[in-house]
Amino acid sequence: MKFIELTLKNHTILHGFDVRNREVTEEVEVEEASKKIVAVSRILSISEKFILIKYAYDRIIYWEYMEDYETIKKMLIK
Repeated sequence: MKFIELTLKNHTILHGFDVRNREVTEEVEVEEASKKIVAVSRILSISEKFILIKYAYDRIIYWEYMEDYETIKKMLIK
């Protein structure tokens, strides 16, 4: 399994959907970014500001990352 190191900060956790099929989310804001090792197989998508990662218990997390988009793209292509 391949891993990459990212610096992640604020994030939104998607816990699932309610009975009306609306997203149940939790916004998390932190004071400082922290480094995390992420399994490439858990990455669902990347935008210029967020990385979408599969998490435990069928949750999905939108993380705000601090690296440059092109840098992450190069890490994943290796």
